[in-house]
Amino acid sequence: MNRHPLLSVIIPNWNGKHFLAECIDSLKAQTFHDFETILVDNGSTDGSANFAEERYGDFIRILRNESNLGYTGGNNVGIQAAQGEYIVLLNNDTQADPTWLEALVEAIGSNPQVGMWASKVYSYYKRNQIEAVGELIYWDGLNRARGQYEQDQGQYGKVEEIFFPPGCGGMFRKTLFEEIGLFDEDFFAYGDDAEIGIRARLAGWKCVYVPKAVVYHKNSGSTGQYSPFKAFYVERNRFWITIKYFPYPLLFLSLFFTLYRFTLQAYGALTHQGAAGRFTERYSPVHLVGILLKAYGSGFFYLPRMWRKRKKLIPLRKVSYGEMYGWFKRFGIRGKEIALRD
Repeated sequence: MNRHPLLSVIIPNWNGKHFLAECIDSLKAQTFHDFETILVDNGSTDGSANFAEERYGDFIRILRNESNLGYTGGNNVGIQAAQGEYIVLLNNDTQADPTWLEALVEAIGSNPQVGMWASKVYSYYKRNQIEAVGELIYWDGLNRARGQYEQDQGQYGKVEEIFFPPGCGGMFRKTLFEEIGLFDEDFFAYGDDAEIGIRARLAGWKCVYVPKAVVYHKNSGSTGQYSPFKAFYVERNRFWITIKYFPYPLLFLSLFFTLYRFTLQAYGALTHQGAAGRFTERYSPVHLVGILLKAYGSGFFYLPRMWRKRKKLIPLRKVSYGEMYGWFKRFGIRGKEIALRD
């Protein structure tokens, strides 16, 4: 193993033994070799860590957590142990194209303001269907993958600046984390890529999309695409994002944007459109309302903690409020699209 690699690929894992062989085998097949692979096992009970150790030996470094620290905590453990100059975050339910890392390295360039790079993420099951080519944000802090569910017809074929990378397959300068801090472990899972991406943007870092860096993803393979677990964390964490980062006028206006989104999602639940519609195909609308109440109960309970974090982040901000509002124009998404589109 290279003791001082250029890249450190970090794979957080919780009971994902059935995913690991395909994911790690795809890393072994990479055309670029100057990297280390770190598997962070979040207290799995399915033998994941032992399986990886026995099968992959010196190719992989395994860090074992006693409990499930979530996507955020697992990545933080990996980042702190990483020896690479660049941190590459990879979900365990993925398969990387052989030239994935090579394409990311080729895209580094000489612009010191670029600290984040996004892969082109396809559906694992529908190889020409896009899952994410960067991320978009709604006016109340909810984010959605750019290009999600579109058929690839070359519409995202150029290198360009985007808002921030999706949590699956993003690359970061390690110095970025040294400046802005690690993932917020209160978020645990979902919305964490938006939280770290916005914080990096706040500090003046930029993100580039790399279309030749391809990853195939089994979306929400560990938790379920329309699960109560995901619904809870998505809604609670987007609320916390507004508290931590939104300027006061937008923080106030976000309430109205949320009410508008809820109206659209209620319509979607009744007409089986969008995420709310898919959720209510398995669970009742009353169950969905209960999850939202639980999400906001947790959100408000920890509101003082988020407000303290907001104040601590003030010295980090290097962009104007005008530029922050510009994010929503450049990288924004409409309410109907985020609420009603599958």
